[in-house]
Amino acid sequence: MNVEAVIFDIGNVLIEWQPERFYDREFGKDRRERMFAEVDLHGMNDRADRGESFKTAVRETAAAHPDHADLIHLWHDRWLELAGPEIPGSVALLRALRRRGVPVFALSNFGVENFALTERHYVFLTEFDRRYISGQMKMAKPDAEIYARVEADCGIAPGGLLFTDDRADNIAAARARGWQTHHFQGPQGLADRLVREGLLTQEETRQT
Repeated sequence: MNVEAVIFDIGNVLIEWQPERFYDREFGKDRRERMFAEVDLHGMNDRADRGESFKTAVRETAAAHPDHADLIHLWHDRWLELAGPEIPGSVALLRALRRRGVPVFALSNFGVENFALTERHYVFLTEFDRRYISGQMKMAKPDAEIYARVEADCGIAPGGLLFTDDRADNIAAARARGWQTHHFQGPQGLADRLVREGLLTQEETRQT
């Protein structure tokens, strides 16, 4: 089936998401590893991804782990240093698809508050035809319900959707619903897939 729309994940597809790197740089690997071993920071972030207040999730986690409270608060206070920088090759592909008139959607696990902050910093996040942000929807990948909601909203049959994500579990869940998928491992691989699908030419990907 021909691709009718391309759906991008955001973290590690359009912007880098490596919070461990931030803490390693600021406080050293040993302290970061100790904190991550003792505190479920990604679980804290998942609470925001599913619609809870980002600020509240961070504050409650910090209060529960006073030995690491100062570092935990930075997850909120210095968010843009955790979530970034952008991945230029992917952003260029997004814009190349838009120039071609190919509908482009976002489907991302992201909290409401931190997404609002992020889109002000990364203007390309406002350029999608449709955006499906988990915190706003109060459901998250890889739950089947979020994929079903996308299908119902956009009106495109599953086989007409091409979804790229860096996480294998999110890809598997989309594939189980009949979506076409691309496991993202870098902009060049995505560019090659878009060319194979006839959505972009080699020349257009070289211009990105």
